[in-house]
Amino acid sequence: MNTNKSIRVDLQVIADLIEPGSRVLDVGCGDGQLLEYLVEEKNVHGRGLEISQEGVNQCVAKGLSVVQGDAEEDLGYYPDDAFDFVILSQTLQATHHPNQIVQDLLRLGKRAIVSFPNFGHWRVRSYLFFNGRMPVNKTLPYQWYNSPNMHFCTIKDFIHMCDEMNVTIERSIALDASGQAHRVRTNLFFANLLGEQAVFLIHKN
Repeated sequence: MNTNKSIRVDLQVIADLIEPGSRVLDVGCGDGQLLEYLVEEKNVHGRGLEISQEGVNQCVAKGLSVVQGDAEEDLGYYPDDAFDFVILSQTLQATHHPNQIVQDLLRLGKRAIVSFPNFGHWRVRSYLFFNGRMPVNKTLPYQWYNSPNMHFCTIKDFIHMCDEMNVTIERSIALDASGQAHRVRTNLFFANLLGEQAVFLIHKN
């Protein structure tokens, strides 16, 4: 089935990394935009986990197999190697223990795809330098006191964490302000400076 759906640029980057017909778990799937696209455009066997009841309701209304749950508490209920791909999109920074979450993703899936806003972006650095306050923008839309984000990280931070965890980075992509994708490994300095968001495809060694 080809519906020619249009999705956010970062979600399209994630979708392009997933092989047709794969078993996929989307953790923190929100309203199901990505999961719906994958089911309809790539014929995946998709499931989702979402913490908000509103998000679950939206997913179920689209005919998606999504349950309500907290990634930090409920991923343990899933069996090892149950999926080909496990996705964590724009959620890592909102978890209490990001390294444990990444371990859980790689226990459940042969590969994991993790995306997050890059706190090393030059606009974030400039805002902090000139204003002395935490930035608020379209990528980081909350004030520091009401933000769900607990662990801001940069692209370099995530790479360092993967190295410490002995996790292999198969693909690493930075998205600039215009939505253009750039390979992180080609030039890490500029990717960390110019990338507003990052998408990583990882697997266990």
